[in-house]
Amino acid sequence: MKPKHPSESLTVMTEIVLPNDTNNLNNLFGGQLLSWMDRCAAISAHRHCRRTVVTASVNNVSFNEAIPQGAIVTLESTVSRAFSSSMEVWVDVHMEDQRGTGKRTKCNEAIYTFVAVDDLGRPIPIPPVEPETDEEQRRYDGALRRKQLALILSGKMKPEDAHELKALFLPKDADQA
Repeated sequence: MKPKHPSESLTVMTEIVLPNDTNNLNNLFGGQLLSWMDRCAAISAHRHCRRTVVTASVNNVSFNEAIPQGAIVTLESTVSRAFSSSMEVWVDVHMEDQRGTGKRTKCNEAIYTFVAVDDLGRPIPIPPVEPETDEEQRRYDGALRRKQLALILSGKMKPEDAHELKALFLPKDADQA
């Protein structure tokens, strides 16, 4: 399969935080943001493989800054790395300044994993990702380490087999020992 660039999966969604989207502090309810991020990431995953995709996991969510009622929220997602049938999708969340400047501030981010499936729900092969920018390369490189960590935590991989992770913590000579 021909590799695809992350930019080919770019999805941009814009929402406004309405009263029914808020918690008792008049900030965006975390569950609503998770729903928006999941939809945005699913579209990116679909654009990457042009097949049905399902959410396999939410690997990381960072609620770094509260988003107030009335804020304009922009979500941007791209596929950061593809494996055999799964893909990691990175979602960046920005809000616009409400006081007229329109300045965008990154306030949250998330990393999702999706799996491409056939009509019977069985995983199917997908194209690889070919990063173009330094940021895309950084996310691409980190994706394998994040996957290995998830596999270790779920008991599907032995720690000694996680060579990418070991390289972060041990000197190069230690891998040969």
